Amino acid sequence: MRIDTHQHFWQHNTTDYVWMSEEHNSLKRNFLPEHLLPLLDACKIDGTIAVQARQMMKETDFLLELAENHSIIKGVVGWIPFFDGSVEGYLDKYAIHEKIVGFRHVLHDEPDDEFILRTDFNAGIKSLARYPLCYDLLIFEKHLPQTIKFADLHPELSMVVDHIAKPVIKRNQFDHVWAANIRQLANREHVCCKLSGMVTEVRDGAWDEQMLKPYFDVVLEAFGPYRLMFGSDWPVCTLQSSYEKWVDAVTSFISPLTASEQTAIMGGNAMRVYLS
Repeated sequence: MRIDTHQHFWQHNTTDYVWMSEEHNSLKRNFLPEHLLPLLDACKIDGTIAVQARQMMKETDFLLELAENHSIIKGVVGWIPFFDGSVEGYLDKYAIHEKIVGFRHVLHDEPDDEFILRTDFNAGIKSLARYPLCYDLLIFEKHLPQTIKFADLHPELSMVVDHIAKPVIKRNQFDHVWAANIRQLANREHVCCKLSGMVTEVRDGAWDEQMLKPYFDVVLEAFGPYRLMFGSDWPVCTLQSSYEKWVDAVTSFISPLTASEQTAIMGGNAMRVYLS
């Protein structure tokens, strides 16, 4: 199957989506499976991984309910408080759901840049490693050194870097610090990476493939084609790109690869990492 490994759903309200600022005004409405389905059909995408957008367990429940009623949702990356002493009970509750494939925390919004190394948080992550589930890493480039240490603390846990770790992308200024650190993180074989979220990290006007290609080249070299996964970050991507335009861009980036490598990036790796 061709799988979009990163998209969101929400029924918008003014209290739960605290990360939405004035620049996100176009996102302040409902985005549900019926809105995504025509885009998937047009791009020949067979299914998705729905990822949490609120740091509350009712978000996990909301996404699982959607997944039960919409076959396009092949898996859910939910949220639980890993820093809570009751985390094992939460894991037991959700691990029985067929559609739960992992969890994540919005690490890059934590005031403490060392949050990912906190003792209580890592105790919860250690509990997660007992289950056949993944952990999604939502970080900025500046968090990569801490994330490398975090990955080394949990070598038995499958991890997935969202949005290539959000480098700051400018037209004539390549982020060499990001490149060095993402290569180091990629040395950890239990870590994969999503080709997602790049368009919203562009800091100086409209993006084009030429601007983003050097970043793709780095993660392809670092992770290889069998640890990269296509993701759209819909509907957040609509701030800078249509769904179809991003699919076309990734298709162009991977076109020089072999057919099996392209198939892996567009779905095979997701099947193995999230859905096996």
